[in-house]
Amino acid sequence: MCFSVLTVIFLVGVITFICYLSGVNVWKRNIQQNFPPGPRPLPLIGNLHILNLQRPYQTMCELSEKYGSVFSIQMGMKKMVILTGYETVKEALVSHADEFEERARVPSFEDVSNGHGVIFSHGENWKVMRRFTLTTLRDFGMGKRTIEDKIVEECGFLINHFESFHGTPFDTMMNITFPVANIIVSIVEGHRFDYDDPVFQRLINIIDKADRLLGSPMVSLYNTFPLLGFLTGNIRKIRNIVTEVNAYIKTTLIESRKQLDTNDQRSFIDAFLSRQKEEKNNPDKYFNEDNLVNLVQNLFAAGMGTTSTTLRWGLLLMMKYPEIQEKVQEEIERVIGSSQARAEHRKHMPYTDAVIHEVQRFANIVPMNLPHETTRDINFKGYFLPKGTFIIPLLTSVLRDKTYFENPEEFNPQHFLDSDGKFVKKDAFMPFSAGRRVCVGETLAKMELFLFFTSLLQKFTIRLPPGVTQVDLTPQIGITTPPMPHLICALQRS
Repeated sequence: MCFSVLTVIFLVGVITFICYLSGVNVWKRNIQQNFPPGPRPLPLIGNLHILNLQRPYQTMCELSEKYGSVFSIQMGMKKMVILTGYETVKEALVSHADEFEERARVPSFEDVSNGHGVIFSHGENWKVMRRFTLTTLRDFGMGKRTIEDKIVEECGFLINHFESFHGTPFDTMMNITFPVANIIVSIVEGHRFDYDDPVFQRLINIIDKADRLLGSPMVSLYNTFPLLGFLTGNIRKIRNIVTEVNAYIKTTLIESRKQLDTNDQRSFIDAFLSRQKEEKNNPDKYFNEDNLVNLVQNLFAAGMGTTSTTLRWGLLLMMKYPEIQEKVQEEIERVIGSSQARAEHRKHMPYTDAVIHEVQRFANIVPMNLPHETTRDINFKGYFLPKGTFIIPLLTSVLRDKTYFENPEEFNPQHFLDSDGKFVKKDAFMPFSAGRRVCVGETLAKMELFLFFTSLLQKFTIRLPPGVTQVDLTPQIGITTPPMPHLICALQRS
């Protein structure tokens, strides 16, 4: 991102004035003994001048080549420790799960959630909400036949929707998000939307917009210098989106309370409201409306965005590599034929399984992970990390770890196949993160990816629009990294 000289001078002047009023000596480097090494920070801005603010994970990967798998950078006055490579990230998040389980406090995340819900919450509130969320999602069929039947039903709606374009070009953002969003909506609210429902479309659009804004350079600047939030309109836009989404959720809660039958819970919301009644005399009162609103918000954002983004990358890559698409379709014909794809087919389809895994690895849709924070002082990999250290377990460095993937920058399903064509698990396959903060919807996402991807390639061949000869694999900017806007043609197979 580029600033004019006057803008930079103005920002530095404002920051200096703020720091002066706060009595902070910004010129003093506070070097902790045995803290991880890193590039020398400048006064005020730290290492901002060397970071690619649009894709900071790229700079971090480059820095790891110089400083090793554990190093530090400074954003403004905030020191951060970056963990790279599978072995280091796993050791932190899994072997030292207790010490690395806390979510770092990031101004934009706190604006969105105020510490409620499950993704951005902290301490005991996070533990209670995570336990409830996992249990309730399982109760409503996550990983079981009941949710598989819902996905299969939604596959039918998706295929009909693709057929409606009659082979003409269309954008995938909304059209792939519709069915994925309906699965999480059916769990959370107990119903599905028609794809042309304006409320549904609006919800998907603004949640996607918030994701793009949260990963923007201006919001990174706000997270570094929160007192300068008035300089960026992106923060105001995010707050407006959160207000609109929460208003929709609260309206839904009103209707759910009216119809609630604690003996016949039909949705995640019903389960929470029923638990809320049970816990009404509990002084801790974790089961409050703020937590419920943010849990629903979290489930919508995670359940709609990550899986649909991965599917969009999958179809884009099938256009890029038609020979791989053909091999997937040959396996579908051999194993499934014209029958409906089911989760049980996956173990008999090693090539398709490898392709889906490679899409997830290559797409790298949450490259920065979400930041963690140490819960206590810890000596880690020869360095001392004090309690409260801001930690970035860099997922892109795990999914691109050369020790586990021979050609990590290339899209190649052979990364997950042995010489006999059998599927091979890779330890460094970590798209859902790991440890205590691993994605709560991992099981659901895996089932959705297989069923939607296989069902689409069973019925359609994905091709470039007429006149288009190149496939752009540049990722967008955001918390997640979907492909750039593009069109596809879905041609019905005979």
